[in-house]
Order: sequence, then structure tokens, then C-alpha cells
Amino acid sequence: MIDLRQLQALRAVHSMGSVTQAARSLGWSQPTVDYHLRNLDALVGGPLLERSSRGSTLTPVGHLVLDRAHEILTLTDRALRDAREFTEMGQTRLRFGTFPTAAARLLPAIAQQLGDLSIELDAVLEEVGPLIAHVNQRELDAALLYSVPGHELTFRPDIVTTEVLRDPLLLALPEGHPLTAHASISRETFLSLHTERWLLGTSHHDPMDAVVVDAFAAAGHQIEVAIRSDDFQAMLGMIAARMVIGLVAKLAVGSGHPGVVLRPIDDPSFARSVLLAAPSEGGARQPSPAVRQLAVAIRHAVAALD
Repeated sequence: MIDLRQLQALRAVHSMGSVTQAARSLGWSQPTVDYHLRNLDALVGGPLLERSSRGSTLTPVGHLVLDRAHEILTLTDRALRDAREFTEMGQTRLRFGTFPTAAARLLPAIAQQLGDLSIELDAVLEEVGPLIAHVNQRELDAALLYSVPGHELTFRPDIVTTEVLRDPLLLALPEGHPLTAHASISRETFLSLHTERWLLGTSHHDPMDAVVVDAFAAAGHQIEVAIRSDDFQAMLGMIAARMVIGLVAKLAVGSGHPGVVLRPIDDPSFARSVLLAAPSEGGARQPSPAVRQLAVAIRHAVAALD
């Protein structure tokens, strides 16, 4: 069985560049560091370090073990910190990431519900790409993000996801646009908008924008992206000013915006799946109890919007 000190020694050598410097950084003797590294080599069945007069570097298998070592040591540190906080204060803390529009509509209610359970949130607002990276590296305990059909998110196998909301994407048009006379928009009618000026997000890989671009590309059209912005109020203002049209998520738009008309699209691909992603714990393939309470709080916050 791996001893955590073996992983600490490997991490320190990688960080410091030599066994001698690793021993100093850990406050151990050099023979102690060597002892743990030799035992780890024996467990793996091969050397994890290449040693020379210039220092020590990790072998390919050493890098593999180091990647897992970061996760294991981070989890053990977190377990101790949470246990100490709960013992001392009766509280636990969750590192929670969410995309900005969900934060604006849901985060206050979520934080209040969890606070009643003595669960404190450390919230981070990011776009989907960074959130995926953070939860994959276990830098976050949970992340609220979204995916769209045909553009699945790249999670590590130990990350579990739960859908908490199916969020329709609405066509946002300026008042007076001919299509505002329609109660809903068919896919065929939507594709007739290929000559319009469109507003998309600043990222060229945003999943929501991909729904628009892919739909037109499948019909042989390339749209004009006139403006790119992630400022939601600015987006609605530019649509109201008849500068562009665009897609907006129902969760983000709330009660609407003056001068903007929203119409649903009669096609199931025009929706996003809002997901709670979190590392699993143990063999049950489920997140921690605190994250499960977070999922309940999110669903209650979503229900309160209706």
C-alpha cells in the first residue's frame, strides 16, 4: 500500500529538482526521502526518477504517479481541513464554481439554503471551459456548467454529473422584426435567418454559439457574426437597438428586456443541459454528502424561479 510520505517525497523532488533540496523543503533527512522513494519504486516495479549530477527528474511513469499524487494529497489535505473546521465550528466549506448567468439567478438562494445546513460556499465565477479544468483537477468540489447536444463535455472518468435543469434557448429579436409575429419558431424558419447579423459570445468555442453555427452550417450557410460580447445586458441592448439578433438562454433572460422579443424554437437541439459536476468518492460513484446537499439546493432554487 502506498504511504502518503512516498507521494510527498516524489512531489517534492519534482518541485525542487533534487533529492537534497526535496529533503530540505520537507524538513526530512536525505536518507528518509531516499527510503520512501525506493519503497515507491518497489511498489511500482520500476524507477520513478532519473538521477544525475545535475539533479533528479521524473521518468514517464514517475509523471503518471505524480499526477495521481497531486489528487491524493489534495484530497487528504482537504479531508483534514474539513474535519477540523466541522469539529471547531460545526461547518464545512465547499469550493463551488458556476457560470455567471446561473450565479446571478441562483447563487443567493443556494447559499442561503446551504448556510442553514452549516455548509459554506467559496464561489468562483468562470466560463464553462475553465470550470471543466478546475473540477477535473479537483480544484473545485463541484461546478455548475452546461452542455448542448453534439458538444459533450470532457470530464475525467471519476467525475459524476447530474442534470439539474433543461434550459431552453430562445431566439432574441428586436421589436418590430417580422418573425415576432410567430408564437414559436420552426427550424426551417430559423434557418431563413442566415442573412441576418448575429451576436455571439467572445469565445469561439462556446457551446451555445455552436448550436447556432452548426445549425446553419448543416444547411450550407455561414452566418455573419457582427458582434461578440459576453456582457449579457449589453447583448440585449444591442438586440433592442436592431444591431443584431441572437440566442439567449431562458435562465439568463429572466423577465425579459425592453425592446427585445423572445421566441421559443421548435427543435429539441435548441436547449442546454445545466449540470452539476463533482468528483466521486469511494466505489459508489457518487459525490460527497455536502455536494449532494448542494444539488438539492440548486433544484430548489431552480423551482423557485417558476
